[in-house]
Amino acid sequence: MLKIYNTLTNRIEEFQPINPPEVRMYVCGPTVYDYAHIGNFRTFLFADLLRRYIKYKGYRLRHVMNITDVDDKIIARAVEQKKSLREYTDRYIQYFFEDFDALGAERPEEVLRATDHIPEMIEIIKRLGANGYTYQSEGSTYFRIAGFERYGRLSKMKFEGNVAGASERVDADEYDKENVRDFVLWKAAKPGEPSWETELGEGRPGWHIECSAMSMKSLGETFDIHAGGIDLVFPHHENEIAQSEGATGKQFVRYWVHAEFLMVEGQKMSKKLGNFFTFRDLIAKGHTPRAIRYLLLSAPHHKQLNFTLEGLRGAESTVERLNDFKRRLTELKAEEGSSPAIAELIEQSQRRFEEALDDDLNTAEALAAIHDFVRETNTAMAQGAVRAGDREALLAMIDRFDSVFNVFGEVKQELLDSEIQALIDERQAARAAKNFARADEIRNQLTAMGIILEDTKEGLRWRRK
Repeated sequence: MLKIYNTLTNRIEEFQPINPPEVRMYVCGPTVYDYAHIGNFRTFLFADLLRRYIKYKGYRLRHVMNITDVDDKIIARAVEQKKSLREYTDRYIQYFFEDFDALGAERPEEVLRATDHIPEMIEIIKRLGANGYTYQSEGSTYFRIAGFERYGRLSKMKFEGNVAGASERVDADEYDKENVRDFVLWKAAKPGEPSWETELGEGRPGWHIECSAMSMKSLGETFDIHAGGIDLVFPHHENEIAQSEGATGKQFVRYWVHAEFLMVEGQKMSKKLGNFFTFRDLIAKGHTPRAIRYLLLSAPHHKQLNFTLEGLRGAESTVERLNDFKRRLTELKAEEGSSPAIAELIEQSQRRFEEALDDDLNTAEALAAIHDFVRETNTAMAQGAVRAGDREALLAMIDRFDSVFNVFGEVKQELLDSEIQALIDERQAARAAKNFARADEIRNQLTAMGIILEDTKEGLRWRRK
């Protein structure tokens, strides 16, 4: 049974979906004003792992993610670059999904843009008004926090004496935790800003109403899981609960799941400190998407992860070893049959893997189970104890691991060009003639060309660096 930490109840709970085997999950997606950074991608890759493991457990998943394509930052940058809102955001949506795909994440069943759902937002605001939760000021519509008694239930923050009424309100999309004020649902139009003509007047939505409208449209008024970064607990998710439950009178979400902060070189990521990285920055430094993915998934989501370039270099070596192990197992020439010892290894490894992930998605323990599986399989291969039937079962186990982590990579059958093949043939002839000096010279030459040779009892094997 999968158990996950629920921010709402402040405890680890058995996951029991509302309508099994269906699971409905919403993940707060990017605000597309710039390239996504690695802190963003820690959250999105955690959501990808959660998504993959839910499917691994046999559930039928409906995963929805939003794109926030209108807010203060986006508008300011679009104006600065003299671009329309759509033109500006289209570009960064494209960049986001290029990076998302490169990191091996599965796309959600549905991706929704905020600006495509203005009517749904207006409908919720109207319902809130009918229930007495809103007021208007200078053409904008605000949510009255004091009217919602359960406000603060998610963030566990104390708001007595700090929850404002109509005289104190905030028009910005984000605000400081120390200044809790009524939040804007619909902003009156301002000169030069994009706006929509609606029953509430000309204007645009506040940030928080967007996710309530899109999630409830696609997943219903009550659904199973809402995930996002820990930084969204307050104010964004707290406000989502208030406006959603204020409109429907029903529980909005059963399980709230949050990924902790990413630290970089032991500090909060900052351009000023020089430790701010986008995915593209790391690729430009020569790192691979699989290594970045591995490192971002290496620590459990409920713990802070200290991302270092040294750690990333270590992850590069790790994923290379995993891929090399898969290649050697794929190419292994083995006798027919199978071994009870290998079957036991597979069973134990799968049990450890699943027990770790069932325990609030403990990725560190799950990866430890994978590495122990690799080590013990390598020992068995070296001893000649892996048969043809074992090899297929072992490869199937790798596929099961990778259906969740997606870090082994594909084994590609690469072709050598004629020059390299001629050198390999010459080396083999030199070895046969016991001219080991020449054989070593050719090996070094091939190494410099990026070709690694390995002499095994099954014969000569090669791989590219």
